[in-house]
Amino acid sequence: MAVAHSLPAEAVIVDLADFDTRSGSFAERALFNNRLVIVTLCFLATLVLGYQAFGLKLNAAFDKMIPTSHPYIVNFLDNRSQLAGMGNSLRIAVAATEGDIFDAEYLDTVRKMSDELFLMPSVDRPYMKSLWAPAVRWTGVTEEGLDGGPVIPDDYDGSPESIEQVRVNVERSGEIGQLVAANYQSSIIFVPLQDKIAETGERIDYHALSKRIEVLRAKYESEKIRIHVTGFAKVVGDLIDGLQQVMMFFAVAIVICTGVLYWYTRCLRSTLLVVGCSVVAVVWLLGLLPTLGYELDPYSVLVPFLVFAIGMSHGAQKMNGIMQDIGRGTHSLVAARYTFRRLFLAGLTALLADAVGFAVLMVVDIQVIQDLAITASIGVAVLIFTNLVLLPILLSYTGVSPVAAQRSLKAELMEAGGAPHGKHPFWAFLDLFTQRKWARIAVLAGLAMGAVGLAVSFQLKIGDTDPGAPELRPDSRYNRDNAFMTANYAASSDVYIVMVRTPQYACGQYDTLMAVDALERELQQLPGVEATSSLAGLAKVSNAGMNEGSLKWFEIPRSQDMLNAIITRAPREMFNQNCDLLTVYAYLKDHKADTLASVVNVVEAFAARHGTDEVRFLNAAGNAGIEAATNIVVRKANVQMLFLVYAAVIVLAFIAFRSWRAVVCAVVPLMITSVLCEALMVWLNIGVKVATLPVIALGVGIGVDYALYVMTVTLARLKEGMSLSAAYYKALIFTGKVVVLTGITLGLAVATWAWSPIKFQADMGILLAFMFIWNMLGALILLPALGHFLLRPNKAVLG
Repeated sequence: MAVAHSLPAEAVIVDLADFDTRSGSFAERALFNNRLVIVTLCFLATLVLGYQAFGLKLNAAFDKMIPTSHPYIVNFLDNRSQLAGMGNSLRIAVAATEGDIFDAEYLDTVRKMSDELFLMPSVDRPYMKSLWAPAVRWTGVTEEGLDGGPVIPDDYDGSPESIEQVRVNVERSGEIGQLVAANYQSSIIFVPLQDKIAETGERIDYHALSKRIEVLRAKYESEKIRIHVTGFAKVVGDLIDGLQQVMMFFAVAIVICTGVLYWYTRCLRSTLLVVGCSVVAVVWLLGLLPTLGYELDPYSVLVPFLVFAIGMSHGAQKMNGIMQDIGRGTHSLVAARYTFRRLFLAGLTALLADAVGFAVLMVVDIQVIQDLAITASIGVAVLIFTNLVLLPILLSYTGVSPVAAQRSLKAELMEAGGAPHGKHPFWAFLDLFTQRKWARIAVLAGLAMGAVGLAVSFQLKIGDTDPGAPELRPDSRYNRDNAFMTANYAASSDVYIVMVRTPQYACGQYDTLMAVDALERELQQLPGVEATSSLAGLAKVSNAGMNEGSLKWFEIPRSQDMLNAIITRAPREMFNQNCDLLTVYAYLKDHKADTLASVVNVVEAFAARHGTDEVRFLNAAGNAGIEAATNIVVRKANVQMLFLVYAAVIVLAFIAFRSWRAVVCAVVPLMITSVLCEALMVWLNIGVKVATLPVIALGVGIGVDYALYVMTVTLARLKEGMSLSAAYYKALIFTGKVVVLTGITLGLAVATWAWSPIKFQADMGILLAFMFIWNMLGALILLPALGHFLLRPNKAVLG
């Protein structure tokens, strides 16, 4: 299987009768001696899978976005039924642009919206809250003792007197900063969502739900009313809206790749075949997904483009080899078989490396990433057939245009000039890096950049580095809505919930509430925590209220009877029915990585000091708690993933090259690029999170393609006894041209993502473009420079 043996010197055969059809490997004979059968089967598969692709859905599931086996998430899922709405919910702020919320027209608008939201499928109705919800109550101290009732009384009629009563009730409700803004200019409708739609048992269609919310917004917004919506469901809905524009970027990528490839080949038929086979791979992928029970989500929707990009890279290599042989006069079928012999193993190894880059993502304990890995692996498996087999067979039928073939031959003869002045200037420049002076400069420069990049990469954050939804642009409608929530409510949309487990009916005991109060005080000291809420805090407020409002009594009462009286009037979200679960709410300024880490550290330390067998402090629920767990999983997976992808690439490269020296030459440039990519993430303020975690693994898996093609030809020529300079130059004029072509083309194609309305797509585009270009430069500059110190003629494959 050594690569060197896969590159024999083939004779120029003009007449097909002179070619021995029994030559070549078993795979070559089986495929090319049955070309018509292969093409027919591929055509039928394309029709069937193209039809199946119409059944593909674009959606997301909340549970797929979280690391379900992490201890924090296990705690959340174990108590999920008693924490309704605390994982997946919508917060809808209805804001008055004139005056305040104590207005008949405003309150009527809130009532109508609440009624419509209440009837929407997927809403967990018993836990929905608004000014009109019966569960939103006020409590006050009167001459006769404690009194209370719904914030909007049963006899409300919209009169000035009724509205004034609502104002008084709001002020006594404890909802200021929670459901009502401190400036009285807006109020919240809290809409918890079910895990699945109860009536049908189906998963929530977030795109459809987001559209219904937008219809509601358009219906009730006016010059006097503005509506702001936040929550996971709205983020996903907006993402799917934006990701529908991915088709535009996909079309732009096809145009760019087609244009550059045609400019290079000047052959329309071969250009269209390369593009067509890459598109066929995408069609097969999109058809296989629904057939196998998968669907696209906001993260895996980018995979079809990556499959197309990889297909273009390998297809261009095959087309280039066939064009050169036809230019020398070889029959198109023979040229296709020669190219298959030369590059099949290199292409297969490269695609396996791509597959490994995707497959290692399976170590990430988040189903959406695992689905992305499976989707991409299916795509790579398809490419092995469409671009390594189908494309050479189709080109064996069509050949290339005579003009393009002669142009390719002329260029090759000019570039292969024996004297130094006969070499192509650009290839001659790259060839300088096989010489000691230039090799030393390149290696030292590479090591210096790697060292600087490594130092900078230590500042890389795990998690989000921006407030709001980092998947969307800072100026997106969602992030403007989130900024409104943060500015107007102490109860921000970033909620971290600590669960306190006690024996049954013990949640209201004095010692338990004192411990909860101590935890609240520690959380309140953190700069990222805006407010906290718990049964302990409510007990202090109620105790003062029951003692004529005197702040001298603002403490947890020691009397269990008093505590029991308070608990009977406490909101259900603060404890469960069995009174063995308490919840401590921490409302955060944002969900940046540092903010979440500080909360996690405080809770973990507190639980270690104060937790007992009977009273346990458990992390974590709420959207911020879930994200904290996700960050922990991502941090661990980032290290595991890089280790596994490099281990696999090294093994595959060694199998292909049979030389540890060649492996070092191929892998070191990849490592330096990975380090520089992490430094770029620090510079661009991009954290490692679910959306960006796959980038480096994909960059390594895809980037090794360049080194594999260059090193394959270089080793074969060294095996023949050529010097490193001569061997590398042969590799440049045979395959290096296409390495440059595909590196720049794919870099430009993914760079167009920078204009996407989806922030994480823009980030991935910038990072992938960087890795495409730098991996290309590493294969063309650092690889031969390292080869100067490691590779020798006739010994290259013995290392």
